[in-house]
Amino acid sequence: MALRPDQVAWALTYYVVLLFSLSVHESAHGWMALQMGDDTAARQGRITLNPLSHIDPFGTVLIPLLQVLLTSQRIPLLGWAKPTPVGAHNFRKLARGHVLVAAAGPVSNLVLASLFTAGLFVGLRSGARASEPVMALLTTGIQMNVVLALFNLVPLPPLDGSWVASWGLPRAFSAPYERLVEPYGQWILLVLFATGALSWALAPFTRALYTFLFRLAL
Repeated sequence: MALRPDQVAWALTYYVVLLFSLSVHESAHGWMALQMGDDTAARQGRITLNPLSHIDPFGTVLIPLLQVLLTSQRIPLLGWAKPTPVGAHNFRKLARGHVLVAAAGPVSNLVLASLFTAGLFVGLRSGARASEPVMALLTTGIQMNVVLALFNLVPLPPLDGSWVASWGLPRAFSAPYERLVEPYGQWILLVLFATGALSWALAPFTRALYTFLFRLAL
């Protein structure tokens, strides 16, 4: 299948932003774990923005590549990085450590979305307005990081939101939650994703956050 030049340009832009955003996300997990007393990620060189340290051959290379090659539509690239190794037994405060380390990834994507918004704000008021690649990079950065943040906050394993819920909820709520999600959570997530129900459920939140950020930039 021959790709048009505009498809190649879009795919490269999206993929560069994806690699950068995933690297920030995983580094944030490792950095927060270090603050909580665990240096596992630091010792393995995972607190870095070098994407080579975070690449998963399947989730970061094969899946995005297949999406580019097998569709003519500009669909958002789905991808993921290697999970950041965490030794939770090293946390000075176990529950707090779990919640903060898990939340650090999505929060880092919200910070990135804000930084891309600031870049778009400046770009729209400077000569960058005439540079389509720059504007595409900035808008893609906003959209992708909003999606990554909200998607990872879904309280189903293996997403970060499941750890936030499991360790952040009062025990009266977390115990029944764990009984449900530990054996079935991944299958529930798969069904929600495959049927489009997850996208439907997240759409109002992503639209609201997109709208808010883009209005700040305009």
